[in-house]
Amino acid sequence: QVQLVESGGELVPAGGSLRLSCAVSGSNVGGHLMGWYRQAPGHQRELVASISSLSRGSYRKNYDDSVKGRFTVSRDDAKNTMYLQMTSLKPEDTAVYYCNLPYRILPWGQGTRVTVSS
Repeated sequence: QVQLVESGGELVPAGGSLRLSCAVSGSNVGGHLMGWYRQAPGHQRELVASISSLSRGSYRKNYDDSVKGRFTVSRDDAKNTMYLQMTSLKPEDTAVYYCNLPYRILPWGQGTRVTVSS
């Protein structure tokens, strides 16, 4: 069975850093587009970062303006794992973070909760 497992979320003070992981099991992602989503209370789930692997080990990355310059997305295709390095965290980043494949949405995992205190 294909499973998405997010981890790494925790309570962190404003200005702090956190690294999230997304492990995909049961299917080989290959170089397909992967994305990080977040959902804050009262908000729709939104895509905040994405990454695809190109032919020779290079990557295409995109970020929502709200996280650009603060978050860095990366992936290890051999491990079917994607990461999100979060720095300069703000209270507005508080949300449950999920991963998925935007072009082939899989059943959502439980996500990992990031809480940024002021």
